[in-house]
Amino acid sequence: MFQRPQTSEYPEYYVPYVNLVPEGDLLSVLNENLAETVALFEGISVGDGNFRYAPGKWSIKEVLGHMADTERIMSYRLLRIGRGDQTPLAGFNENDYIAEAGLNNLSIKNILDDFASVRNATITLIQNMSEKAWAKVGFANNTEVTPRAIAYIIAGHAIHHLNILNERYLSALK
Repeated sequence: MFQRPQTSEYPEYYVPYVNLVPEGDLLSVLNENLAETVALFEGISVGDGNFRYAPGKWSIKEVLGHMADTERIMSYRLLRIGRGDQTPLAGFNENDYIAEAGLNNLSIKNILDDFASVRNATITLIQNMSEKAWAKVGFANNTEVTPRAIAYIIAGHAIHHLNILNERYLSALK
């Protein structure tokens, strides 16, 4: 589909996310990650959705809500920059978003359905972007970034949080 982004296409703090994305077709990676996310969350009991592995950490539901919020924002950035919009795009405070979301009052299914909807919209956005859009450069959170890099950041961010869920949350529940 398109080449992996160069490190010059995104801020250094995104390197760990981009590095998590396996080689191969990005759309396949995004589809596989969606399937893994659905399978993981469908296996979490209603009672465990509010579990936190340590004081001050997000609950399992909040992690999933954060994944949806971040992907929604990053996809918006991908769209704007890919369409040539040079307006600097603001950053966001993930903790403020979680505090205002009320995710622990929602069902896991509701949050999972939201994530799946966002992911499917991301996939169609990526599928429908023009070839020339991928190399455009824009500004988000006071840094230069390309749509190609954003697409990889989206995938890597979700992989990162699935890893955390498996390593810190689900292992503590066993």
